[in-house]
Amino acid sequence: MRHAPTTKTYRRPFDGDIFLKVNKAALPQLESLCAKWLADGRKEGREYVALNPTRVDRHRGSFRINLETGRWADFATGDKGGDVVGFYAYIHGVSQIEAARALARDLGVAA
Repeated sequence: MRHAPTTKTYRRPFDGDIFLKVNKAALPQLESLCAKWLADGRKEGREYVALNPTRVDRHRGSFRINLETGRWADFATGDKGGDVVGFYAYIHGVSQIEAARALARDLGVAA
């Protein structure tokens, strides 16, 4: 029996300085971060389009990241988020705080 995909929106559990600092530092580097995390993707206008690494995805187009805002969505599943921390958490399968801490380390942001 096949089930319809569940729609998930990835939001931070709370607002905190670490999230604001990390997102601010990551946004100007988002294109290079996307290329690192999603090597199969490419820039199309203001978006980075790639295969979704969290599911079997054979065609680019449904998984997009806005390089100016950090908003992202998988239009095939309805999964979406509003910032780079949420994007990192989603594609790496970690919590929001784990994503913020990992990105802080990677970007040299004091947390």
